Amino acid sequence: MLNSQPAIMEQKTDKKKILYVITKSNWGGAQRYVFNLATNFAEKYDVSVALGGDGELKTKLQNAGIRTISLPFLRRDFNPFTDILAFKKIVSLFKEEKPDIIHVNSSKIGGLGALAGRIAKVPKIIFTAHGWAFREERPAYQKIIIKFLSWLTILLSHSVITVSERDEREGLAMPFSKGKITLVRNGMEKPEFLSKEKAREAILEQQDLSREKIKNDALWIGTIGELHKNKGHMYAVEAFSKLPKNMNVLFFIIGEGEEKKALQQKIKKSGLEEKIFLLGKRGDASRLLGAFDVFLFPSVKEGLPFAILEAGSAGLPTIASAVGGIPEVITDMETGILIRPKNTDEIIRAIDYVLNHPTKTKDFGKKLQGVIKKDFSLKKMLAETVAVYKE
Repeated sequence: MLNSQPAIMEQKTDKKKILYVITKSNWGGAQRYVFNLATNFAEKYDVSVALGGDGELKTKLQNAGIRTISLPFLRRDFNPFTDILAFKKIVSLFKEEKPDIIHVNSSKIGGLGALAGRIAKVPKIIFTAHGWAFREERPAYQKIIIKFLSWLTILLSHSVITVSERDEREGLAMPFSKGKITLVRNGMEKPEFLSKEKAREAILEQQDLSREKIKNDALWIGTIGELHKNKGHMYAVEAFSKLPKNMNVLFFIIGEGEEKKALQQKIKKSGLEEKIFLLGKRGDASRLLGAFDVFLFPSVKEGLPFAILEAGSAGLPTIASAVGGIPEVITDMETGILIRPKNTDEIIRAIDYVLNHPTKTKDFGKKLQGVIKKDFSLKKMLAETVAVYKE
């Protein structure tokens, strides 16, 4: 039996029923996207969210009064046995819930959910591609298989939302996708940032660091992201290992994930324990952005990351990989510095440029702040998503 946890007593309603489905219930970009849609559409639609695991997304949704449904066999990694069980549960769920719209998110549930939706005869199947999975670092044969499965997901869906122009172009390049794909960029409300002093105190207190240990004139570089190979943190650590030892630069990484142990080992091996700090997962991550002088985002693969929007909203000079939708947010040497992914030398040169051109790079941050406010608002994203629902 499916584990459904209604936040309030179910009532008959004339509202259209939307069921959002996502593979993982941790707190990442796709999860934040689902949370924003579910909570903002709860008045207009009858909204529920089905998800795998019992992570932060589930807790946040329940606290917001959104009904959640657990899919116990749903996992990110491929496993024929559990995937078949998960698929059967999803088909049963769709038949039982009878949603007017299912909105599936992430590659795995995109394929399973779209096929299950067709079997259950769901009137409208929408898939959001948060960056195509075949862009991840994988063996060539896996990329070919995943690209084929991504194409099948497009065919099985009635509408596909991409969060960046690059994803839109790659989707449209697949056969029979014309007329199905709509670009809806991620949007957000401006977070409430802590002052520089309060944000730094919060970090220093957590890390048990004294101000005597960290020089007051140090350049604080920060990043937010899951500790996953896709985020490219290892390339940033490698770049720091090549910086001159007397360069007064610190790097703070906010996030948790499977790469934590490897990063810790690399930091220790490079003698960077007093230069690079893994802050772990923070519920107030965006509020801490005020602590930093620069934001560094060395990702290998992205859709359109909320972390870049947050850093821009904070007015931070930003160094970021030119992957996914990031070049649609940042114009190189106008609103930030773009670097090639996996390129430690370019990270070093970008940091050196920031140190030697503080006024100009601060201006980059101010200009980026204006771009975020104008083009990447939550209101705009919600309006464009509703238009897809009504097609």
